Amino acid sequence: MEIVWLLVSLVILYFGAEGLVSGASSLAKRIGISPLVIGLTIVSIGTSAPELVVSVKAAMNGQSALSIGNVLGSNFFNIGIILGLSALIYPLAVKRQLLKLDVPVMVMVSVLFFLLFLDSRISGIEALVFILLFVSYTGYLLISSKKKTHEAKDRGEEDEIRLSKHWMLDVLFIGVGLAGLVYGSDLLVENAVIIAGRLGMSEAMIGLTIVAAGTSMPELATSVVAAIKKRADIAIGNVVGSNIFNILLILGVAGLIQPISAPDINYVDSLFVIGISLLLWIFMKQGTRITRWQGAAFILFYLVYFSIKLTTM
Repeated sequence: MEIVWLLVSLVILYFGAEGLVSGASSLAKRIGISPLVIGLTIVSIGTSAPELVVSVKAAMNGQSALSIGNVLGSNFFNIGIILGLSALIYPLAVKRQLLKLDVPVMVMVSVLFFLLFLDSRISGIEALVFILLFVSYTGYLLISSKKKTHEAKDRGEEDEIRLSKHWMLDVLFIGVGLAGLVYGSDLLVENAVIIAGRLGMSEAMIGLTIVAAGTSMPELATSVVAAIKKRADIAIGNVVGSNIFNILLILGVAGLIQPISAPDINYVDSLFVIGISLLLWIFMKQGTRITRWQGAAFILFYLVYFSIKLTTM
């Protein structure tokens, strides 16, 4: 029966993503914020809601390995599978802002987590640092985007995004879309964990793989739908923003509620996340698009990691 509910959850995720992408794109144009920044903020925070719920609950229940494993696994899945599949569907145009600001921030945040987690814990002070960085980064994005959008309008540049009939429809699509994504991912995770438990997987392993992939389903659905609609800015922005917020916002909130200690999560998992983040940065520097072969390379990278984790169960 769990398999049936998994299939139902995937259908819910698809339609939730469809509503979120359409509403977010229209709202971005209406309020004068670039679709890229919408992807980096509203969409990425929204699609990270399952990770937030799962990690905070896990931390409160003393399941720190599940909390940390969920974030690390989600970040690796986001680039390896989500960007990989999105690029295979349609090569993704790279905006200059991503190359100069957002992807370097993602890499630096991953390195910061690695350094702070060398003692296998995130203290309350370290969690507060994450929260302050989250607020600073998000504030900078919103302020700078408004300025750049006004400059683009002055130059007569127009975006091809179609506006909905009313801004309330945008908000409705975003709200319903997010609700569908959160419910669908929760349904998927619940049933996936049951199946994984029957297979005898450890808490850390479940967090790094099954739960991480499950809570990343909103990002997957959103980015794939965005790629199909040729909205590369939302497809990439969603992944990069989610990876930044997964560490800064989710671990920040979880660590403030209760210090996180997870000795079962070793530094190798963090190094894999840093490695694939650096690979994304290198690919972006090579051209103006993330090509199909690069998307395939991301997927291969993830499959190698997943195979290693399975052999160490």
